[in-house]
Amino acid sequence: MSWLPKVLLALPLLFCSCTVVSTPAQRANLASKVMSPERDPLGDAMSDHMYFSREASQGGNGIGGGGCGCN
Repeated sequence: MSWLPKVLLALPLLFCSCTVVSTPAQRANLASKVMSPERDPLGDAMSDHMYFSREASQGGNGIGGGGCGCN
């Protein structure tokens, strides 16, 4: 029964970041292009190119294959 107090203390931490987006203005802010992780495909490609040039590797950031080129 020593695990019960730990679980009861951890439960509020699991739910503290939940929120309700109720107004259309809040939804518009969350749906803006700035909030999208792929908002700048050219910048992402340049960043990937710089990273892989420095690391002397290619691939490994998408589906399939590692950095060794053996897809």
